[in-house]
Amino acid sequence: MITAVLGKIFGREQRWSGPCTIVLDGEASIQALGTDSIIGGGAKQYAPRMVSGRILADAACLLQDGSALIALQQVRQRTPTGEETVKTFCTICDPNHVIAVEFDDTSILSSFGLAPPPIRPGGSHHGKVRTVV
Repeated sequence: MITAVLGKIFGREQRWSGPCTIVLDGEASIQALGTDSIIGGGAKQYAPRMVSGRILADAACLLQDGSALIALQQVRQRTPTGEETVKTFCTICDPNHVIAVEFDDTSILSSFGLAPPPIRPGGSHHGKVRTVV
């Protein structure tokens, strides 16, 4: 992705933004598709793992010179004693390998000088005909 576009999204002030999903052109993330467990006889059964280029970032920051995009992920883990711990993972991304950034709302559109599009009312849209001019 062009660094100028990332600068519009995250700003050049080195401020944290987020949450967002950063999509890289490499295999940067490994996620378990279930829970690991211990079966009969103490044998361990591991859940399948999925490798992807999607980083679910709780916060992201573009360095002022545009040389790196820093992504932070917080993962909650429960210990065998029932205690919950929070681990923070830091991923330093090369901006040249970022192919997309996803947000769960449209507030980012203002960075590009755009207003959010009109939203169709909820419910079924069966039978509606769209005319394209």
